Amino acid sequence: MKRRYLVAVEQSLGSRLSWWLALQGLIAALAVSGTVYAVNLWFLQSRQHEELALKSAVVRHALVETAESSAAEELQHKLKDFLAGHEDMMLSITSSDGAVIFSAPRPPEGEDVASGSRFMQVSWEDTWPAGAAGGVRVVLGLDVSRDRELLKRLGWILLAASLIGAGVVSVTGFLLVRRGLLPVQELAAQVDAVALGRAGLRLDGAGQPLELRPLVDRFNALLMRVERAYAQLEGFNADVAHELRTPLTTLIGSSELALQRERPVAELQDVIAENLEDLRRLAIIVNDMLFLSQADRGATARRSPVTSLAAELVEIIEYHEAALHDRGLSAVCDGDAKGAFDISLLRRALSNLLSNATRYAEPGSNIRVRIESEGGRSRIWVENKGIPIEPEHLPRLFDRFYKAERSRRQVGTSHYGLGLAIVAAIARMHQGEPFARSADGVTAIGLDVPSSSAAAQRA
Repeated sequence: MKRRYLVAVEQSLGSRLSWWLALQGLIAALAVSGTVYAVNLWFLQSRQHEELALKSAVVRHALVETAESSAAEELQHKLKDFLAGHEDMMLSITSSDGAVIFSAPRPPEGEDVASGSRFMQVSWEDTWPAGAAGGVRVVLGLDVSRDRELLKRLGWILLAASLIGAGVVSVTGFLLVRRGLLPVQELAAQVDAVALGRAGLRLDGAGQPLELRPLVDRFNALLMRVERAYAQLEGFNADVAHELRTPLTTLIGSSELALQRERPVAELQDVIAENLEDLRRLAIIVNDMLFLSQADRGATARRSPVTSLAAELVEIIEYHEAALHDRGLSAVCDGDAKGAFDISLLRRALSNLLSNATRYAEPGSNIRVRIESEGGRSRIWVENKGIPIEPEHLPRLFDRFYKAERSRRQVGTSHYGLGLAIVAAIARMHQGEPFARSADGVTAIGLDVPSSSAAAQRA
């Protein structure tokens, strides 16, 4: 349980932001405090060195003034006057033989700056009196204990202020983060409402921050695509059930009728033959649906070099020659292209296009299969004369089981509404797209695909 709680804390955006704000506040406070401490330390040390330099100059001047007279009493008098009112100063003058000429007051033995004494000292050798062989040694010290105590107190105050400031930043940061994340929580509540299955519900981004509005827009677009896909799936399931129900009902009815009484073998063979034809139609529908399912799962075309698409089209036209002849149609091929294609898939797509044109072309007219190649892409389409397709139907021609009004008026056709859907799937498997146009009594349906794998990747 404890581990889960820690993981939840680590994964909480609010907690992470609060911790980062607290850490940032602490670092900033310590940086400011350190800067203030360093500035004060530099100022005090500069003042101490400056004061020692000034006092040293006064002592040197006193030694020079009394050097000629060699009067120790005069020197002592001047130095006492100098030290009057400077209780924080220490001065010691000794001769070369160790005799004390002046001392007021004498610092404890061994005290110096390096050892952390309360005095900051300067020392030098000087000549006194004039003409003396050994001279004297002068030690001047400044009591810095009060400054050090001041720095110590300042350090503790700054440290306490840093910790308190970091604590205040942490608390206020936590509250501000919680307040700032309220729009996210509101969006989460809206998403929960959407998850409950309320159709048509969208996220409301009117009162959201500018940073969240793109997320709201993209989520609403996703909801729209999901609803559209769900509606298409429901329609697809209904269409599948309808298309499969008719031949299954026919099979069941004919089988039951054949079993109601004894029939000659020849009559039973006819029933079986008719049932076999219906079963073949069912197999076609099922195979087409399986193919479309594979395409939806991201199946891609297996490309191989093709030197002439026109040669492949000629073979497909020859395969459909009987159907064309029955309707008094003719088919010709214009243009050519080469490239890398999955020729088996492309044959299937072109066969579906030609079959579709054969069903709806005016009897006695010509069907033209056109090929264009430009800019690393190949466009292949089939044109036929016939009843034009209304503009509102064109975008949906490639939907599964979709039938325009004029196609529904066809009688005696084995068209199931999957042929053009397969064409669109094959185009997508080649990283291309299908297209359809109808105007002036001419309908053109085809696909636009890259001519090679490299062109498909660039696209």
